[in-house]
Amino acid sequence: MSYFSELAFQYIDGEWRGGNGSWDIVDFNPYGGEKLASITVATVEEIDLAYRAAERAQPSWGAINPYVRRQVFERVLRIIEDREKELTETIIAECGGTHVKAGFELHLAKEFLREAIQLALRPEGRIIPSPVDGKENRLYRVPVGVVGVISPFNFPFLLSLKSVAPALALGNAVVLKPHQNTPICGGGLVAKVFEEAGLPAGLLNVVVTDIAEIGDALIEHPVPKVISFTGSDKVGRHVATVAASHFKRSILELGGNSALVVLDDADLDYAVDAAVFSRFVHQGQVCMAANRVLVDRAVEREFTEKFVAKVKSLKVGDPGDPTTHIGPLINEGQAETISSLVDQSIAEGATALVRGRAEGTLVEPSVLGGVPEGSAILKQEIFGPVVVLIPFDGEEEAVRIANDTDYGLSGAVHTGDIERGVRFARRIHTGMIHVNDSTVHDEPIVPFGGEKFSGLGRLNGESMVEDFTTTKWISIQHGRSQFPF
Repeated sequence: MSYFSELAFQYIDGEWRGGNGSWDIVDFNPYGGEKLASITVATVEEIDLAYRAAERAQPSWGAINPYVRRQVFERVLRIIEDREKELTETIIAECGGTHVKAGFELHLAKEFLREAIQLALRPEGRIIPSPVDGKENRLYRVPVGVVGVISPFNFPFLLSLKSVAPALALGNAVVLKPHQNTPICGGGLVAKVFEEAGLPAGLLNVVVTDIAEIGDALIEHPVPKVISFTGSDKVGRHVATVAASHFKRSILELGGNSALVVLDDADLDYAVDAAVFSRFVHQGQVCMAANRVLVDRAVEREFTEKFVAKVKSLKVGDPGDPTTHIGPLINEGQAETISSLVDQSIAEGATALVRGRAEGTLVEPSVLGGVPEGSAILKQEIFGPVVVLIPFDGEEEAVRIANDTDYGLSGAVHTGDIERGVRFARRIHTGMIHVNDSTVHDEPIVPFGGEKFSGLGRLNGESMVEDFTTTKWISIQHGRSQFPF
């Protein structure tokens, strides 16, 4: 069954309803171009309805025994397991994700739900000593109340769940705004699985809308205390500014310009496999993707030959075909941006070792070498199937090049000496880096996040407790205090 017509609505206070805006968001299949759904945008008034519903529902949810609360997440997990085939088809249709990408997304979604089940029991209080005789200090971890979540288009089901499930597990209510290009996977599907799992009405609300309709109402509204945003650093900077001006906490998971570094003692065949996956998984539309592959000159020629051959073997086409490696970009505008970036880099002096063609939303992979130091492509997140190969002479130069970016999300280093790899990794200014692996990793209990323009805060595991609860101090005076007047 297709979920598109069924879920092409707003979900507010437990009801599926049409929006009251003056225009529609039209959801297209990025590969075939067919219309999947049309959703009338939510207005500022509906944003208020969603937040007020969340505000009303949260106190009783936060007071529920967490052992009872976590049963909802157990049921959500079973629903996803039972409907994995339908969910896979929906991800392929709306996101243009290949079977590999859809499987990866659903696997991680289930893992994060398993962690949410445990997270419900994680908040713990403390009793700490006092310098005042007879005083007892108790620290409580309590829900923040209502959380606003804004999710992206690349892994919409996973990245919505990644904030929604922990926030709910810890006793909060949520208002979720999915990306306009993926309103079903990022919004409607999330609401549907929680509704079927018995989540009480009002605790999760989904509003499909656009800043052109609501401005900053989603962030400025007085009800939410935390805004969790995943997306570009440009939008993230705006979210952080608006949230801070209203004394709200923001958790920002933003873009990257990751480097995968191949040292002179690396297993080259393995490094090639890791680098190709790190750059081209989901057409390169991954914040952790390796934009830059740095290779020691001692092995540059052999690595480049093998890397280029592997890239040329990748199959581009229909994401519904299980043999496809690279499907469409999310829309034609993104495809045009990527093609223009490659053209600009070649005009600036880069050499196209592989020059992919573009047709509609399908963009074949490109491999660029000899990119001049000042080239724009070296400084930005690419978010498409284009990679830059950069030679270096020794570790010092590799460290300098890897750190020469405003971003600091992920990275990888390949070497035959693990401790050498760890020493190198510690010198790279990123929130995450992997020795002898790809740059693309996410695990439920390991802190996930970046440095510099790649974001603020961390998600996953204990970090979620910090993100979605607050500390309350209650002191008890067992004797009688002495006052100066």
